[in-house]
Amino acid sequence: MSERNVFDVLLERGLIAQTTHEAEIRELLGKEKVTFYIGFDPTADSLHVGHFLQMVVMRHMQLAGHRPIALVGGGTGMVGDPSGRTDMRQMMTKETIEYNCECFKKQLSSVVDFSDDKAIMVNNADWLLDLNYVEFLRDIGACFSVNKMLTAECFKQRLEKGLSFLEFNYMLMQSYDFLMLSRKYDCKMELGGDDQWSNILGGIDLCRRKDQKQVYGMTFTLLTNSEGKKMGKTQSGAVWLDPAKTTPYDFYQYWRNVDDADVIKCLKLLTFVPMEEINELAKLEGQELNVAKKLLAYEVTKLVHGQAEADKVRDAAEAIFGGGNAQNMPATALKAADIGDGIAILDLLAMVELIPSKAEGRRLVQQGGLSIDGEKVTDAALVIEASRLAGDGIVVKKGKKVFHRITAE
Repeated sequence: MSERNVFDVLLERGLIAQTTHEAEIRELLGKEKVTFYIGFDPTADSLHVGHFLQMVVMRHMQLAGHRPIALVGGGTGMVGDPSGRTDMRQMMTKETIEYNCECFKKQLSSVVDFSDDKAIMVNNADWLLDLNYVEFLRDIGACFSVNKMLTAECFKQRLEKGLSFLEFNYMLMQSYDFLMLSRKYDCKMELGGDDQWSNILGGIDLCRRKDQKQVYGMTFTLLTNSEGKKMGKTQSGAVWLDPAKTTPYDFYQYWRNVDDADVIKCLKLLTFVPMEEINELAKLEGQELNVAKKLLAYEVTKLVHGQAEADKVRDAAEAIFGGGNAQNMPATALKAADIGDGIAILDLLAMVELIPSKAEGRRLVQQGGLSIDGEKVTDAALVIEASRLAGDGIVVKKGKKVFHRITAE
């Protein structure tokens, strides 16, 4: 066990959103090795940035001597979690779900140590797929109040558009997972994103009713930016952990380009950089914050893709955006008055003479030949906000070899 209570570490870094029994959880984590679980539904063949925060929590817990169970939802994935959704999830075949589960283990292993039983991966298909429906209803369904379930946030949102009975079962299935893990592995805690609060409470109540066992729940802060929007989305879709879906370079650039307002929070939530160092970085302002952004990008990329890959993409980014090459890179400094609050990308490219016409610019975008700060532009109607052109501005890449820095002052 580590000298410092991991609960205090998670609290200090801003990771904890809600707890069911704060004092008891802190005491439990301080005095014994606790088996806990986090669920991952295999809705794609890769985890994404939203899952990464949960992986970091698992590692904090593991480093403190606790044992993670990564539960992959081979069974719950057949139904789909309504939490945080306004529409129903697509149905997937059993084969697709099994393939996705395999992909998850590989990615989780980059952050969580599965050797020597230090962590285990379990699939809830093992107990959910062969359940007898009538027995399940009599045994588990009897423990749930529909009135109470309908007050849960995850169902409230869906009721407006229509909640299927299939999805309504999800809470019972996730609660049953906790009961099974409690019985099989003496699992005492369920952790998850804050949108899982209602499901976690369901599991805790079920363990109490069926086995008279006290178990606990804790949720983490959702990864959102300063405007409250979920992070991990780009114009071209989600930021994936699979290098075939989001290249390590694009992954690095995503973190390198987070807003000034989000960089310190992300360092706390997503890296293992000591808090003393982060508190020093928090004193930086303006251009100096780039030091913190580079550290964030490097540390997160190192965790997901390994040190060798992180070194490689950092050096590539420095060669393009910094160091000697940056001095020689063609640059145009525009007047803020010419930009206003923002400017359409095609107008901007024409203004700095990177395209001969808007038609040519549209073609360039359609053919995937235009990137801004390492991120491919997929929308020819994209508007660049004036704030993005302040300071270092943006670096536009046209084709494979043309780089151009654009600033406005």
